[in-house]
Amino acid sequence: MRLTVALISLAALAACETPVPNSGAGVGFGSYADYQANREAQLIAGGEGSGAGRTASSLDTQAISAEASAAIDAAEAGSAAPTGPAPSAVTNAVGISSENDFSAVSSERSIEEDAALVAANKEAYVTIQPTALPSRPNSDAGIIVEFALSTTNSVGQALYSRLIPGAESRAARNCAKYPSPDLAQEYFLKNGGPEKNPQGLDPDGDGFACSWDPAPFRLAAKR
Repeated sequence: MRLTVALISLAALAACETPVPNSGAGVGFGSYADYQANREAQLIAGGEGSGAGRTASSLDTQAISAEASAAIDAAEAGSAAPTGPAPSAVTNAVGISSENDFSAVSSERSIEEDAALVAANKEAYVTIQPTALPSRPNSDAGIIVEFALSTTNSVGQALYSRLIPGAESRAARNCAKYPSPDLAQEYFLKNGGPEKNPQGLDPDGDGFACSWDPAPFRLAAKR
């Protein structure tokens, strides 16, 4: 009895099972390959598909290669060739020594002459011995630095009376005696300037001898 019931149950389950479609059979064709070939033929007929625009025969790759080579040769033949004479090679330009070129030197002088030239050069060689550094001249640079920081007027801004006829020409002559405006200003301050005007070095009365400028010292103090 139990065996009969089990067989009936298995038969019922088999009847209820959904059949699996055979994907390899294609859709309405004997095989999927037949379906794909038929579909490709339809696309080609409509101007589509992988074979559209191709001829029935396969492409002649050798003919295409020959045509490309011929086109390249024609383009190269039609390109403009360089005109004018070829540049000459530089053998020994002016200013370039040929002493290291044996072939060039051998054509100019013999080995004996070359040895004599080397000996002459060695004899003319002079070794300059080092000498002591020159001593720095005494300078009272601190005076001009202190004076620059104590003033606020600019070059040419008169603070002192200098009503002397011919002051400009006199200042030009005397300022030419000093190597730099700094040294002129040092002398100027050490000899009564700026209240006085020693040697007429400050013709415009700004307190600065020989156009000396205190601006660099003021700028350095602000940093």
